[in-house]
Amino acid sequence: MSIALRVGAPRIVPTRGIPYPTGDPSLTSAQELAWRRRLVEQALRAVSTAVTEPTVFELEEATHG
Repeated sequence: MSIALRVGAPRIVPTRGIPYPTGDPSLTSAQELAWRRRLVEQALRAVSTAVTEPTVFELEEATHG
């Protein structure tokens, strides 16, 4: 169970982890830019969605390359 779920955050968009909340050092610059864009788009969907309990908005993974 994630920390966000344990504390009852209403909307959760999982990322790569605490050390890299909005990035991924294993990706090339272009891949990371695309990943960040998907992350921001998912976060915008999350904040525009009405929720009544903690809800996880999973980020769809794209193929690298």
